[in-house]
Amino acid sequence: MNKRFLQNVLFAPLDSSLLPSNFHLKSKAFLIHKLSESTDLFLTNSLQSSILKLGFASDTFTINRLINSYVKLRETNTARKLFDEMPEPNVVSWTSVISGFNDTGQPQTALSMFQKMYQDKSVAPNEFTYASVFKACSALAESRIGKSIHARLEMSGRRSNTVVSSSLLDMYGKCNDVETARRVFESMIGCGRNVVSWTSMITAYAQNARGHEAIELFRTFNADTTSLDRPNQFMLASVISACSSLGRLQWGKVAHGVVTHGGYETNHVVATSLLDMYAKCGSLSCAEKIFLRISRHSVISYTSMIMAKAKHGLGEAALQLFDEMVAKRMRPNYVTLLAVLHACSHSGLVAEGLGYVNSMVEKYGVVPDPRHYTCVVDMLGRFGRVDEAYEMAKTIEVGAEQGALLWGALLSAGRLHGRVDIVCDASKRLIQSNQQVTSAYVALSNAYAVAGGWEDSESLRLEMRRGGNVKERACSWIEIKDSVYAFHAGDLSCDESGEIVRFMKDLEKRMKERGHRGSSSMMTSSSVFVDVDEEAKEEIVSLHCERLALAFGLIHLPEGSTIRIMNNLRMCRDCHEAFKLISGIVGREIVVRDVNRFHCFKDGSCICRDFW
Repeated sequence: MNKRFLQNVLFAPLDSSLLPSNFHLKSKAFLIHKLSESTDLFLTNSLQSSILKLGFASDTFTINRLINSYVKLRETNTARKLFDEMPEPNVVSWTSVISGFNDTGQPQTALSMFQKMYQDKSVAPNEFTYASVFKACSALAESRIGKSIHARLEMSGRRSNTVVSSSLLDMYGKCNDVETARRVFESMIGCGRNVVSWTSMITAYAQNARGHEAIELFRTFNADTTSLDRPNQFMLASVISACSSLGRLQWGKVAHGVVTHGGYETNHVVATSLLDMYAKCGSLSCAEKIFLRISRHSVISYTSMIMAKAKHGLGEAALQLFDEMVAKRMRPNYVTLLAVLHACSHSGLVAEGLGYVNSMVEKYGVVPDPRHYTCVVDMLGRFGRVDEAYEMAKTIEVGAEQGALLWGALLSAGRLHGRVDIVCDASKRLIQSNQQVTSAYVALSNAYAVAGGWEDSESLRLEMRRGGNVKERACSWIEIKDSVYAFHAGDLSCDESGEIVRFMKDLEKRMKERGHRGSSSMMTSSSVFVDVDEEAKEEIVSLHCERLALAFGLIHLPEGSTIRIMNNLRMCRDCHEAFKLISGIVGREIVVRDVNRFHCFKDGSCICRDFW
């Protein structure tokens, strides 16, 4: 019956006097129904032909449905042509086309359409129009335009709508204006805050390095017994991401519990977030368990696991996983290959790394960019091939931000292998580009000192102080139960400082009994120029923050439990040697996450095999 009727519509005679009196009404209803169901471009084209034949070209309601059908099929240009031919487009017409441009990745065109609508003045935007426009601003990170449209919204009186407010909140979050996003969120109290608005606010905090606030807001959401809303996969992924950035394993485990309770463990986005969280919190075994439970892997899950193994110094295992992924006919992307090069860099697999970067285009269709070459420079520099790294660095064209990573890697290589000439050039380039200025000044000053240029060294330090360039203070933190305890280098101001010092002295005694000597002593002062990152040491005393955190953890954590410490800077060699010995003395596994990678100490050795 339906098929016969559709044929009658498609081939209807042009003379309307020959049609039954109710034919147009039935035809219109049927056409609209078919347009709403259409998932095929040929069918929609046929329906458009029938609409024109039956004289519905000037019927706004019908043409709106036709525009919507083309928008769903991502035929935005066709939808725009129909819109331009409409004698009297209404708010639905405008909003459909604006949404279409958004959905096809043309947010700038969407904003242009809205501006045209605003200038036309014949049709006022509704809440869905505003929601679409704020989505376009989010995609472009255009807070200036967004604020202008926000002002128009306030004057329109539609701000109390939950959909509009949630879109507005999301826009400010993605434009990194978290404070304004929070004000919008607070203004929604009593007018329909839902799981979408809560998720947008939590995500805004998580994506703007304010993980503590993201987690606290999540706890507030969960504590609200009056709400029927439950966390969705997007909220959980954002909370888990916040735990990752903070290194908060206990909070991550709580979030994992909520994931299990909500039945989201099989959700690919959530599972990959959990994998990433456990890896970044130093629990590689848990990350591997999550990885093995994923039923349908993607490039994202494999890339996350490859990077996890790379960060933990398991280069060979990372490359085996990459081979497994390729064998499953998954095409690696540029991030996957960055993870592979990172694995080679941190495990001394230079030949393998060079092989991958030289075959990326031919084998995987990925053109190496400055990020890949920076990884190669880092790899060569770590392995002692500093001259090759230096020559390559000079040939790479990079912007200021990527240049900081490139020359920062070369600076570290120069310091590691005692190449004062490389340190000087890399430092000068960083200072000239106004990138990593403080660490560059310190490295250059130390290089002058080593070469005997004490006057130049002191002059640089004076210039550094005059310019307000202050070294980032070394900080380590450790999580015990639901609290985080932070320690700064040389700072013994905590209530338990006396017990910590006594414990450290006892450890030092036991280390000496095992033949440990040298500058790794817990209580000795540091030298002016050392073969480690200067940022990781205080100039006067070497009560290094990671050692203070370790002592605190050994005192308070149950015997036999793993100790996990987070560092804001690179771990120094003195502490690295000490931690290896201490892990054997106390019979504990000690995991340290520094700014570059993980060090896992157990039974007197480190997983990095002293190569990092």
